[in-house]
Amino acid sequence: MGREEQIINERLKKIEELKKQGINPYPNRYDKKQTCLECSKLKIGSKVKTAGRLMTKRDLGKIAFCVLKDGTGKIQIVLQEKETPEKAREFFKKYIDSGDFVGIEGEIIKTKTGEISILAKKIEMLAKAILPLPEKWHGLQDKEERYRKRYLDLIMNPEVKEVFEKRQEIINRIREYLVKEGYKEVQTPILQPIYGGTSAKPFESNLNALNMKVYMRISNEMYLKRLIGGGYEKIFEFSPDFRNEGMDKLHNPEFTQIETMWAYADYEDNMRLWEKLLEYVVKKIHGKTKIEYQGKEINFKTPWTKISFLDSIKKYAGVDFKNVRELDEAKKIAKKLNIEVNDCETVGEIMISIFEEAVQPKIIQPTMVRDYPKEAAILARAGNNEDFVKSFEIIINGWEIALSYCEENNSVELEKKWKQQEEALKKGDEEAQRMDEDFLNMLRVGMPPTSGLGMGIDRLVMILTNQPSIRDVILFPLMKPEDGEEKK
Repeated sequence: MGREEQIINERLKKIEELKKQGINPYPNRYDKKQTCLECSKLKIGSKVKTAGRLMTKRDLGKIAFCVLKDGTGKIQIVLQEKETPEKAREFFKKYIDSGDFVGIEGEIIKTKTGEISILAKKIEMLAKAILPLPEKWHGLQDKEERYRKRYLDLIMNPEVKEVFEKRQEIINRIREYLVKEGYKEVQTPILQPIYGGTSAKPFESNLNALNMKVYMRISNEMYLKRLIGGGYEKIFEFSPDFRNEGMDKLHNPEFTQIETMWAYADYEDNMRLWEKLLEYVVKKIHGKTKIEYQGKEINFKTPWTKISFLDSIKKYAGVDFKNVRELDEAKKIAKKLNIEVNDCETVGEIMISIFEEAVQPKIIQPTMVRDYPKEAAILARAGNNEDFVKSFEIIINGWEIALSYCEENNSVELEKKWKQQEEALKKGDEEAQRMDEDFLNMLRVGMPPTSGLGMGIDRLVMILTNQPSIRDVILFPLMKPEDGEEKK
């Protein structure tokens, strides 16, 4: 019998013994009066009643020490001969193990070493743990295991919880700023009869009640624009989105975006709004605009650098595409840069490949790159040069953080684009966009000039919490099943 199996058997026996004594090892409730943090701030001699998970246990005979942890922090518990009733001390020794949830009644003391503690007068079992906690943190250092067993990760490493609390604060600050600017928060469907809003491969299913195919949204953009057509003028949604694509340190099949729509505004209005908004958020989170991310200093102080797409290629890749019109010429330029473009069918697609490989990784400070080739944003309005659209991306640390553009509100033009996309879909492009007749109908009724912006919350949180992987900022990232789970 292994050590863990032995521990499990011992704890199961304790559960049975408690039941025989009429003690429920899993009671329904406990009247907790103070948190661990509140207890640590009370005066010496104060009476307290708290609860949490027992993290460690040291029984030295006449005195025992343990550490109690709840959602606010930790506090030491002391059980001492002549001070703690004999019944409570015996119960602690016989039935309580590290990992158990317990209720503690007692009074605040200061130990000889000066540590604020609770001198226990009564102890109750609230939930008996059958499996032992990892003895040391090195037992859970494997990243895959930490993501897979996030509950243990949170129990053993308080810094993990701090990351997710900061994530929520970031979301709250974004919401706070947008509401102050007159935006209304809305909710749009996650299950959609036609996926749209960007180019991506969706997850699909079947709705049994209506015997119809449905898709998990890849974006909420099309529904936000329907609301703009219906009379809303400034709206936003924190949107869980789903894309059936690759996984790496920047991509998870399920992720979160903030998407906004602003009637009567253009993409330059969004440039001004979002650099100020993100500067505000960073100041609220860190108290300053300069932060460190993985050894790099990033400064969110406004105004940010703004550069055109073509000028960024010239500056960072050393090539000028302003007068390049022929596909063969563009391919020769890409070849000199050792960038593979065999699948590219237009000059715009080649420029995007060059930008993503030779330009974007070099942009570390918050930068707005504007006026992308039309291939980058099917739903955007064309600029003065029809090969480019009125759009910009926010690039930070070499990553795309947000995309904004002037929304195409001409139904005739959008229908042409979608017909081209449907042809691409028939030829095998799994990320091609779909024709949405209901949306075109809305545009025919009329939608005002509008600019939207979509920003990846997870990547922003990574930067603001100094985390190396998107899985470090998603509580339950999607994981490949373990061998046993797969067989099951």
